Amino acid sequence: MLSTTAWTQLRRAVERVPAWAYDGAIALAITAVSLLLGHDRTPLGWSGLDTVGTLLTCAVNLPLAFRRRNPVILCLGVLTVWTVYVALDYWPVVNTLGPLLALYTVASSRPLRSALPCALLLAGVWNFAGTTGHESAWATVLGQSLLYTSVICGFGYLARKSAQRNVELADLTGQLRRERAGAERRAVAEERVRIARELHDVVAHHMSVISVQAGLAGYVFDSDPGTARGALGTISDTSGEALAELRRLLAVLRIEDGDRLDGGDARLVERGNTDAAFGPAPGLDQLPELAERVRGAGIAVRVTVTGEPRDLAPGLGQCAYRVVQEALTNVLKHAYPAQAYVTVSYEPRQLAVTVTNDGRRTPVPPGLGSPPPSGHGLIGMRERARIYGGRLEAGPRASGGFEVRLLLPA
Repeated sequence: MLSTTAWTQLRRAVERVPAWAYDGAIALAITAVSLLLGHDRTPLGWSGLDTVGTLLTCAVNLPLAFRRRNPVILCLGVLTVWTVYVALDYWPVVNTLGPLLALYTVASSRPLRSALPCALLLAGVWNFAGTTGHESAWATVLGQSLLYTSVICGFGYLARKSAQRNVELADLTGQLRRERAGAERRAVAEERVRIARELHDVVAHHMSVISVQAGLAGYVFDSDPGTARGALGTISDTSGEALAELRRLLAVLRIEDGDRLDGGDARLVERGNTDAAFGPAPGLDQLPELAERVRGAGIAVRVTVTGEPRDLAPGLGQCAYRVVQEALTNVLKHAYPAQAYVTVSYEPRQLAVTVTNDGRRTPVPPGLGSPPPSGHGLIGMRERARIYGGRLEAGPRASGGFEVRLLLPA
């Protein structure tokens, strides 16, 4: 028995053979069978094949090699030659295969309105052939002609419909492939935006704190070593938190379900400390730590919570936390050392988060430095709000300062 690989190779080799080669082989085979049958013992009442009969047999069957080019004309030509063959009193059965195949070709490649006239013409020639002999009754010949032509037309019709469905399926497959490729591109673009937003929130906030504290430490390094030491401690804590968040984000990007972590994350998992690699996303419960970190950078932050705190979906909590984080980062960047006020209101049908600052500005001492400006903060906050069906309002206050207000359905 052939192996699976051998069958596959054989199938591919057969598929590479052109259609005209199949048609030529079929035409030669039918011609050979017809000639063998015609030179066999011919029933009484009909003439055996002579030179003319042999030429007519070849004329009926050999043109089938070109049956796909113009099936209707070919069928009419085959039936015409077959009629001449029958009229010369040759045995009709010898050349029945060729006309039947010609009719099948018409039915499988042309509409029914083209196949029906050819079928009726074949049935007529069949009945004419039945009158030249005495083997079967007229009713039998009529039944045979109607049955055979109906079956051949039916198979041809089914083959044509099957071919049409295959073409439609191929078109639908191509359309689905294009739509899937487009969906994959959109998913990649959305994921890139999400990753960029997460990295911006993590890096911008922590680096803003680190930049201010580094500038402060350098400014008071000689005059106030204690303050410089405190600033360096804040830098150490903030950078550690930033690395932890980046590690969590990168671990989620790198690892899929069922995969094993690599490097340090793998060691953490082996020790059972999976929270270090896959810790929960930050939420409103971490606002006190965020406020303390910003206070360490020189911004006075007051956090107020109104209403009855309740559990939120992780996405909503992270959205609110990131908006507060970005708003405080902007205060640190653009309103240092203003006072900031964070208000979280748990309302019956929504969550309202407001971050304001009083807009007070003082000259930055030389060498203290300030974080580089960034123009993506407000864009990222609005994108987050839209994802969860909320809205974000941001703008200067009439009394001075700036206000960011987030409303989320909860």
